[in-house]
Parts: sequence; C-alpha cells; structure tokens
Amino acid sequence: MPIDSDAFKNAMRHYASGVNIVTVRAGEETHGLTASAFISVSAEPPLIAVSIGHNGRAFSMFQSSDAVFAVSMLRQTQQELSDRFAWKDDRFGLGDWTTAVTGAPVLADGVGWLDCTIYSRMTAGDHTLYIGEVQASEITMPDAPPLVYWNRGYQTVADIPVAEAE
Repeated sequence: MPIDSDAFKNAMRHYASGVNIVTVRAGEETHGLTASAFISVSAEPPLIAVSIGHNGRAFSMFQSSDAVFAVSMLRQTQQELSDRFAWKDDRFGLGDWTTAVTGAPVLADGVGWLDCTIYSRMTAGDHTLYIGEVQASEITMPDAPPLVYWNRGYQTVADIPVAEAE
C-alpha cells in the first residue's frame, strides 16, 4: 500500500529543485504557472517533461491539439515573479516576455528558456506528464544563480545548509 499524500509531500519537500515558469499557448490564449516538476528526458531528440495538475486552467490548455509550451528558468532574484505565477491573476504583468519559434511566451530576463511542441502525453495520477520536443532554446544569463525551492521555501544555492555525515 502506498504512503498517504501528506507523507509523500513531507518527503518531497526535502528535494531541492530549480524554480521555473511553464507557459502554454493554445490558439490565441496564453497562461502560465510556477513549476518545479521539470526534467530533461532525452538529448536525441531533445526532449523535456513537465508535470501539470488536472485541477488548473493550464491542464485544459495543454490538452488542446494546438498547444505549445515553454519552460523559463528563473534567477534567484525572481522570487516575486515565481509568486506571481503561483497566485496572481495578472501573471504576465511582470518580467520581460517575448516569444520564440512556437509562439509560447518565454522570459527574456531569466536564466534561459526552452520552447517546445508537445511530443507526447501520459496521465499519471492527478497529473499529466507532457513531453516536449525542444524547438528553440536560449541561455540568456549563463552566470546568474538559479532560484531554488527546498524545504517549503526559496533558497539560494549558498543558503542550503550542509550537514556533516555521521
């Protein structure tokens, strides 16, 4: 029998992750959300994956046959932007937004971005994994430290405490 969701969330809070904005475009509509569930899948072809919950606006947009998406990696100074995409309605009112090949919004002043078409979808519990084939990418600030989320809070790379192994 699997562990309950509270035990799972408690375990996962100890996994440090970069903070990203995932944007989606379907038709003329755009939306975005803060996400840490993002991974590299394959170099040949270049594939990434994002995990999108079934209870939000993004899910219905990702399900559209013409959906495209982008992942923008945040700098450690972009906590306000992360919060805005997690909780606010006027999400694109902050940041330097543009588009690349697919037309999905990309953040020009983050660490970098990946612009994708949907390669495949896979339902997994209350989320769907969207595999994206990267059509364009740019690292706009290669030396900027990333925004990191760990133990229910934002961290900088230097902030994460180092415990001595016993």
